[in-house]
Amino acid sequence: MKREITGHTALYCLLGSPVAHSISPQMHNASFLYHGIDARYLSFDVKPEDLKKAIDGLRVLGVKGFNLTMPLKREMIPYCDRLSPAAEICGAVNTVVNENGVLTGHTTDGIGYIGAAKDAGVDIRDKKIVQLGAGGAGVSSLVQCALDGARQIDLFNAHPRPELIRIVHQLCDRTRCDVRFHPLSDKDALKKAVGEADLLVNTTPVGMAPDHAGQSLITDPSWFHPGLVVSDMIYEPMETELLRLAREAGCHTFNGIYMLLYQGVEAFRIWTGKDMPVEEIKRKYFDKPVKR
Repeated sequence: MKREITGHTALYCLLGSPVAHSISPQMHNASFLYHGIDARYLSFDVKPEDLKKAIDGLRVLGVKGFNLTMPLKREMIPYCDRLSPAAEICGAVNTVVNENGVLTGHTTDGIGYIGAAKDAGVDIRDKKIVQLGAGGAGVSSLVQCALDGARQIDLFNAHPRPELIRIVHQLCDRTRCDVRFHPLSDKDALKKAVGEADLLVNTTPVGMAPDHAGQSLITDPSWFHPGLVVSDMIYEPMETELLRLAREAGCHTFNGIYMLLYQGVEAFRIWTGKDMPVEEIKRKYFDKPVKR
């Protein structure tokens, strides 16, 4: 049964451009209904040049919380009054809590990856991880894996961006994780790292449909070994070339579809203190590829 909108109905929303395709409104509104919470979640197409005006309006209107998607995650940083440790290190925000006009920024993308890994039966604590790429979601997963107890992360990226090197050094200083940067072009180092790893994760667009479908940064299946788990943040296609090669080599694999779910689960918990009904949301909205 649907709840009527009242004079007390709280508003939550998503900001970004484009946003019309997002599954977030369905996920959060179904969860509000499940818990009997008098709230609604909407999406608003906001471009970077209009972000300040939008944030000022959300403060004035008393919007309880909001998400940010591309291209606004980094642009939100200067408008936050407080940052979570992960958001501070990443330099990006995708979830904001508004408490009497005080905006606290969080990043839940990395927690979304950890949740997807747990859903696949993978615990990253004390594991050796090889990560390919370090874009927005890739940086979040890098930071969260280090914060959550990974033993070592070998990060392979095309370029040693100053901001990325800063993050690597911060993680080494602030966590027990040994984070190492390597150029993606160093195939010998990559082969060696994969051979010693417990978990390999691709965070690059290589393998994504339609432009990069059928491609993989690792093409030799002999690099994979028994016990290695291989994951890909891509979910279109559901099985990338990397995952296909790894599966045929006997590796356990999982894609990025549930990362979308679990980043929303964490945002909902931050806002309400309650758990999103994960199994119900899976049945309703994750039986086919979706976009966030």
